[in-house]
Amino acid sequence: MNELPVGAVLSRLMTWLSPAFPVGAFTYSHGLEWAVEDGTVTSPAALTAWLSDILRHGAGRSDAILLAAAFRAASEDRAQDLFDIAELAYALQPSRERRLESGAQGRAFVTAIADTWGAPMLVELAQRLLPHPIAYPVALAVAAADHRLPLIETVEAYLTAFAANLVSAAVRAVPLGQTDGQRVIRDLAPVISAVAADALIASLDDIGGACLRADIASMAHETQYTRLFRS
Repeated sequence: MNELPVGAVLSRLMTWLSPAFPVGAFTYSHGLEWAVEDGTVTSPAALTAWLSDILRHGAGRSDAILLAAAFRAASEDRAQDLFDIAELAYALQPSRERRLESGAQGRAFVTAIADTWGAPMLVELAQRLLPHPIAYPVALAVAAADHRLPLIETVEAYLTAFAANLVSAAVRAVPLGQTDGQRVIRDLAPVISAVAADALIASLDDIGGACLRADIASMAHETQYTRLFRS
């Protein structure tokens, strides 16, 4: 499968993963809002540590592995394997709000892509999975395969956007200054590259998490008294 020119790759990834792309990413904090309320995340250093753990040992790593597996299945026209990966990705969400976060963004991503850029495999998968949505990283993976984007760049772009969205949430919730937020994103760049590289050689059997506090945060957020975010 021939890949697109670098400029076209960057254009698609920057557009699809931009905060302006209509998936509603800004409304989710992945449980971070509770960690701020609890007093766990109150500084740039604490935020960097929290997000680094999620990227290395939590949803960041799991999503990257699922994205890579879904991309390969879509690229190789393995429809049943792709369906199974999509079901697994949605089932692995550890709380109601995390399921909402991944599923609602995935559904919105499918709609936006179908109405603008087009992605036949993605639309077909979404219809087959009904009434359940496609988890966001799987939706991106199938669209990327549809458009012949390179896998490593897609994984790194996804993880960068994931981290940047949570930093944006922290800037509003802690609150942090914009400059501190950018420093956190800068410091997470090597982590993102390492997690993306590991995801390319991992299998579905390697999926697992050790970020129990982040999972508990997403559960506790459901009953948090004052909330800015949906998760």
